Amino acid sequence: MAEEIKKTEEVKPADTARNTDGFRPVRKFGSGRPGAVNDGFDTKLLDLARVTRVTGGGKRMSFRAIVVAGDKKGKIGIGIDKGKDVSQAIEKATTRAKKSAINVVIVDGTIPHQVEAKYGPAVILLKPQRKGRGLVAGGAVRTICDLAGIKNVSSKILSGTKNKLNNARATMEALKKLKAR
Repeated sequence: MAEEIKKTEEVKPADTARNTDGFRPVRKFGSGRPGAVNDGFDTKLLDLARVTRVTGGGKRMSFRAIVVAGDKKGKIGIGIDKGKDVSQAIEKATTRAKKSAINVVIVDGTIPHQVEAKYGPAVILLKPQRKGRGLVAGGAVRTICDLAGIKNVSSKILSGTKNKLNNARATMEALKKLKAR
């Protein structure tokens, strides 16, 4: 009889370990989201817009998210995507931003030379700065340069457009033009 009792007692596997209060499983690592992987990219939401499509049956509402993802070591990407709700749009845009990442040439925390780029109506000018000057940029340009890892740069939006998406794309075009000297 004693042998039968010992056989029925089972030891719980390590993956079902419980917290000290005995209710919740212990989390050993991770960011909190199931399936989330820390790949070194920092992300920032640049713009979120509610988009309405009018159909015969009424209005269909969705959200468009623009996300910038960078590893602060010279890799940067922009992602734009739509979703039925905000979290879905942001998640899809983040995935796209990571897939479209490009490498940026950074020399001593700044860019190697002055560069100007145009995308649609947006025109962006980026100038290298000496060490300690800081990130002298605004709007989408500042976000992109910060997430790319550029610490000392001066920028100017030469066009009159305030559109964040066009300014961000013009900045990406400028960063693509950089060459190591």
